[in-house]
Amino acid sequence: MNSPSSESSSTTRRIAWSNLLDQLAPLIGLAATYGLFAALKGYDFYKWENTQLLMLHTAVVGIAALGATMIIVSGGIDLSVGSNIALVSVVIALMLEKGFSPVIAALTGVATGGLVGLAIGSMVVGHVGRVAAVIFGGLTMLWTWNYGWYAALPLGAVVFAALLAGNELGLGRLRLAPFIVTLGLWSALRGVAKGLADNKAIYPPSSWLNDLMKIPGGDSAWMQLSPGVWLFIFLSILMAAALRYTRFGRHVFAIGSNEQTARLCGIHVERTKVMIYVVALLLAGIAGVLQYSKLTIGDPNTAKVYELKVIAAVVIGGASLTGGVGTIRGTVIGALIMTVVDNGCTKVGMENWVQEIITGGIIVAAVTLDQLRHRRIT
Repeated sequence: MNSPSSESSSTTRRIAWSNLLDQLAPLIGLAATYGLFAALKGYDFYKWENTQLLMLHTAVVGIAALGATMIIVSGGIDLSVGSNIALVSVVIALMLEKGFSPVIAALTGVATGGLVGLAIGSMVVGHVGRVAAVIFGGLTMLWTWNYGWYAALPLGAVVFAALLAGNELGLGRLRLAPFIVTLGLWSALRGVAKGLADNKAIYPPSSWLNDLMKIPGGDSAWMQLSPGVWLFIFLSILMAAALRYTRFGRHVFAIGSNEQTARLCGIHVERTKVMIYVVALLLAGIAGVLQYSKLTIGDPNTAKVYELKVIAAVVIGGASLTGGVGTIRGTVIGALIMTVVDNGCTKVGMENWVQEIITGGIIVAAVTLDQLRHRRIT
């Protein structure tokens, strides 16, 4: 008969092996996927030029997925990231077309993403009326600007104040589910992008922004990858450190694990949630800059279904849709898996509809594994 101590030791070892397998599963999946296509296509797939292309195509979705990791770990979701990337590309193109410098255009694009994040976070924590006051106050100023700033500013301020007062006195705090908020913005942001671009692509003058997603070439190791890929690598390291070693990162995991317990422990849950969405959508803004660089135009129809690829990358990387679990390392590997599948399917000559079926299957499989993992833990 086994003693209680030996049973406890066996359970500990079993849990340790299970945790190790969970950590290695994304990497094993990447190696298996890469090996499959390498075996099917040989040198044409694993040559260095194709590896450079894989990294290039991973950068945009990967950077957006870094922010989505924080959101999903905290127990939220973001379905608006693709539309946000399209909006940022249009904003950058419009700024360049009007003669602004590339630096100002890029910063404005990133700031646009951050403002969207602020709006989402504010609605999620219950400040729907405040967001509505800002939006309708701003729209009023835009609609009346032709009458002069001396008329537009007061009218906008009156609308803003009236809606804000009505919110504080009547509506109060009304929390909305992240799924509903971001689903609404998934459509609204795409509409804003189309409206700003007059429902067509914008072709601004060429600038150094066009070179962010080009491989420079040359013998130096730094020249083997594009600036956009190096930016992706840098941001991955930065976000991994932030989630692992900072108080903000610990708060993100605490909220995702148990929001009520986090509140009782003194964490300002509402403020942290707003910060999560702002930082995440700032990263989506950076992804929008790289998307503009890849296309060299502002396209309101770009980045469709990117939200699915971003969520898939995070979940394939081991994050749980129930919150509290996830790593930047896993997300990076998940993004690479998605790119390898897309590239490999193209190399073997699969049609686009077959690729879409495979991608959908991967997403369902990843969510199924997440549920099985969650059931085993509970």
